[in-house]
Amino acid sequence: MSEGTPGDELITSSQEAYDQLSGVSAESPCPYLPGRLFRSEAYLAGKMDGGVYESLLAQGFRRSGQVVYRPRCRGCAECRQIRVLADQFQPTRSMRRILRRNGDIRVEISEPTPTPEKFDVYVRYLESQHDGAMSREYDSFVAFLYDSPMASREFSYFLGERFIGGSIADVCPNGLSSVYMYFDPDFAKRSLGTFSALWELDYSKRENLPYYYLGYFVAACKTMLYKSRFRPNEILVGSNRWMCFRD
Repeated sequence: MSEGTPGDELITSSQEAYDQLSGVSAESPCPYLPGRLFRSEAYLAGKMDGGVYESLLAQGFRRSGQVVYRPRCRGCAECRQIRVLADQFQPTRSMRRILRRNGDIRVEISEPTPTPEKFDVYVRYLESQHDGAMSREYDSFVAFLYDSPMASREFSYFLGERFIGGSIADVCPNGLSSVYMYFDPDFAKRSLGTFSALWELDYSKRENLPYYYLGYFVAACKTMLYKSRFRPNEILVGSNRWMCFRD
């Protein structure tokens, strides 16, 4: 991924952010669709207003650490933003079972703060869920999840006093944008990823945020199918153009 010039200046408009784009990265294997190639365009932001980021979401961008990027693949546009209408959302029967199963979990909301305990769970999560593509270094963990250029919230999940998972979400004027969720693989049967999304959706409702952004949706990628089960939802089909969607 190519990078723009780092800086601490506040980005105040989506056009200003776009003007700082540094071009398109080299192609690499697509992480979602086997046999395809992926490339992106990106810029770095020292600080960014939540309203600006929300407008960038509507142009297909996402945030990773201080990098804001969007796919620019040749002949492919399968990566599309998906968002849930939080104020209209009602959990399905299976989702309600997950909520009951995790009724003993305590959730703490705070400013994102890295700790060795969280890092240990994160590394164990990567070992259980991913190949070796993502770094297991503490500095990379902090840069990826905790070095945010904008207002963010951390949702920490505890069973008793034991930290069993954490998620990061960005706060926009009209929505909450999920960044990443990781959990202790010892508790995989609790469906903590779904539980976290349900909890953040409820938080969005309580904070009067009408949208919950779930990131990219790729219809042919099995690991992303769960996102379409949070309904009603909308998918981005063009710049600032959202369309009602069902799988």
